[in-house]
Amino acid sequence: MAITQAMCTSFKVALLDGEMDFSSDTSQTFKIALYTSAADLSAATTVYSVTNEVSGTGYTAGGNTLTIAANPASSGTTAFLDFADTTWTDATITARGALIYKVGGTNPAVAVLDFGADKTSGRPISMPSTLPRALPLAKLSTGAMPSSRAKRNKAACWLSIARC
Repeated sequence: MAITQAMCTSFKVALLDGEMDFSSDTSQTFKIALYTSAADLSAATTVYSVTNEVSGTGYTAGGNTLTIAANPASSGTTAFLDFADTTWTDATITARGALIYKVGGTNPAVAVLDFGADKTSGRPISMPSTLPRALPLAKLSTGAMPSSRAKRNKAACWLSIARC
């Protein structure tokens, strides 16, 4: 199995069909779920699944709810979206990647995130507020992984998506 970082193809179709609303006043709910290295996630992923989702202290199946911090914006030819930070407090888990998805109906997939290696934590895990950037249909990117020891333990989710 493999986790391949990508914007989900079904998400692009749903976006063009007007089924996704990322405005800050949306009534839609988006979540982020964490997965083990045994997960099979890619652009072909269409819905959230519990198969190979992480489990452990401080983690609830389905992941955490993401809050849209500001309306989508653009810079040059790149559009982006910022979610507020989300944290798994006192989490004891190992994760290789994540899936952002919309809650409701079939729980349609938005984006697959690959951490590049297993990330294990016995401390809180935080998602930075710049995750993901460039929704919709453009590059997703974030800054470099934090360098301080304290932040390194939270670095499981510093991510970059280079292809759409």
